[in-house]
Amino acid sequence: MKLYSRRDFLRTGLAAGAVVMIKSGSPALAGQAAKQEPGRLPCVLASSNGLRSTVKAMRLLRQGADPLEAVVAGVNIVEDDPTDNSVGYGGLPNEEGVVELDASVMHGPTHRAGAVAALRNIKNPSRVAKLVMERTDHVLLVGEGALKFAKAHGFQEENLLTEESRQTWLEWKEKLSDRDNWLSPERKKLTAALRQALATTGTINCLAVDERGDLAGVTTTSGLAFKIPGRVGDSPIIGAGLYVDNEIGAAGSTGRGEANLTTCASFQVVNEMARGVSPEEACLRVLKYVAAKTKLTPRLLTRDETPNFGLSFYALNKKGEYGAATMFSGGTFAVHDGRQNRQREAAYLYERKGQND
Repeated sequence: MKLYSRRDFLRTGLAAGAVVMIKSGSPALAGQAAKQEPGRLPCVLASSNGLRSTVKAMRLLRQGADPLEAVVAGVNIVEDDPTDNSVGYGGLPNEEGVVELDASVMHGPTHRAGAVAALRNIKNPSRVAKLVMERTDHVLLVGEGALKFAKAHGFQEENLLTEESRQTWLEWKEKLSDRDNWLSPERKKLTAALRQALATTGTINCLAVDERGDLAGVTTTSGLAFKIPGRVGDSPIIGAGLYVDNEIGAAGSTGRGEANLTTCASFQVVNEMARGVSPEEACLRVLKYVAAKTKLTPRLLTRDETPNFGLSFYALNKKGEYGAATMFSGGTFAVHDGRQNRQREAAYLYERKGQND
């Protein structure tokens, strides 16, 4: 497969079609990316909902744990949290009111991967994905087969739909149409919970590099809120929602999965780092590519011809340098760089309120 030259891309009209609208003083200053953090090992990077995950993963790395063990334990905290309605227990359901979960893992030292998709009734799909990698010769198990595999390894089925998520789904059903048999209470406006749900793609990505320079990553999600049953996004697809190369770095994503599936985005981020580009710049370059390709689908564009969806990339290289970028301003990510655990602003392509992932 021929890989396109990003230098050529940035010089062409294609790149001009994805013009970056940047405000001075923002994380990505005009004409340059934000200052790259120096490398420091070990390091753990995660999406904005992963601040507790990075603490947990760093603690395990310092105890000598394998980086994959560390990141999976980190995201389990979010999978178990009923207040995060984009991941695991309490995740927003599909259009039939059923929670379906996706996850993938990738282990740098062995270049092995495991994933599950459309998994029901098991709240820790990341752990099941890790077992797929360790206990099978496969990479991806889906649906009923993934559930049977999980149960064979001792996972217990449970109802993943919390009362809060059920009420949000029910409100969505009631407001779908005024010509069906679902009657809505007299509410003139959508509740805040439903407004948030309609914009939810969710997901948590977590990447780590240990003191030896070994890398691993995990991505886990309940997917698009109220999706068609069986819909699978990018999170369980190696090269789309997650990719790790132990000689280069790791990358993952949150946001609109379909945009990643059609561009193999996480693989491209790692490929950019292989060319010597910083993690942050690698994320920005691939976002530009995604934005340019989106112009081919008018229904996915706003009036000013920018994408109408949020998308975020996270990247970590073998030296412990890290970076993240979002389609729109206001995005953040979590990082534990060995000195402190904190939220940081992400670089971005477009300045626009209300469009952040």
